[in-house]
Amino acid sequence: MDELMMREHPTHFIQTGVIDCDVHHAVPSIQALFPYLTDRWRDYIVEHGIKGLEPNYYPKGAALSARPGSELSSGHPPGSDLDTLRRQVLDPWNVQYAILNCLYGVQMIHNEDWAQAMASAVNDWQLVEWLDKEPRLRASMVVASQNPEQAAEEIHRLGRHPGFVQVLLLVRSEMLYGKKHFWPIYEAAQQYGLPVGIHAGGMTGYPTMPVGWPSYYLEDYVSHAQAFQSQIVSLITEGVFQRFPALRVVLLESGFTWLPALMWRLDKNWKGLRREVPWVDRLPSEMIREHFRLTIQPLDEAPVPEHLLQTMAQLRSDDMLLFSTDYPHWHFDTKEEALPAKLPPGLAKKILTENARAVYRF
Repeated sequence: MDELMMREHPTHFIQTGVIDCDVHHAVPSIQALFPYLTDRWRDYIVEHGIKGLEPNYYPKGAALSARPGSELSSGHPPGSDLDTLRRQVLDPWNVQYAILNCLYGVQMIHNEDWAQAMASAVNDWQLVEWLDKEPRLRASMVVASQNPEQAAEEIHRLGRHPGFVQVLLLVRSEMLYGKKHFWPIYEAAQQYGLPVGIHAGGMTGYPTMPVGWPSYYLEDYVSHAQAFQSQIVSLITEGVFQRFPALRVVLLESGFTWLPALMWRLDKNWKGLRREVPWVDRLPSEMIREHFRLTIQPLDEAPVPEHLLQTMAQLRSDDMLLFSTDYPHWHFDTKEEALPAKLPPGLAKKILTENARAVYRF
């Protein structure tokens, strides 16, 4: 690390390491899950000719999808090899802990029982093939949110396992996450002290933008910010945090530069419409600062570094941002670009490690 990097990025990458809150590993093939499925579901997959459940959130040829060098000669998707993950993420970043977020297409299955079986198989696969083999890894628990009662059963099954530090949902859902339909998931997560992580991606059977279907991947990719905003407003106004006051929600791969304006708008309109939601008994922005955390990649870097620092100051909290590389997705070329430039050393330390330690079980 050169002197300029240390001056502008007081991150102490090598000296103290980091906690990477968003690393993606991939199921190499659906057959890799067969040891963790019952005969019924193995037969079901074979008899129906199902080749895999890999989502297309990151098209193989898109520049953002995979950083150079992460593709595997085996033909398996990037992120499906543990040794490569060690070589490209854990070792060069001196990672203390990395949280694995598996985006396998479990939440797009319409058969609720099969979805639950696949979620359990993915979690057992994570335990055996990743967590048991690498002590620096932790994982988000995959649940099939199609049936929240079954999802809660999966949380009860694995909620005490120290390897799982989060419950994983996808931001584009069939209905907004504030709805009471999903509350069994939050009740179980709170019981075990697990935050709920909401990650980019999700349902493909509905328009991905509020006014219909886009024409281009660029539109789809950028519009994820709108989905995250909708979920925040829903969780606040539906009273989730009054019912589950210890619950924390981590927004993964969401960006954060849009959040100050959302908090201002929500506060302003709540003042005029608060009689509609009397359980929201304080400023929504205060609740957002208490209950929500966000990973920093992909980072919407401002042309002038000071402008981004101003946006971060507008959050009015040093506790909300978590470090992430979003590996293997390609959002920066060098370590210098992983964090905003010219961060105060104290804030850099909080983003790199301390905020994650406060929200996760480390």
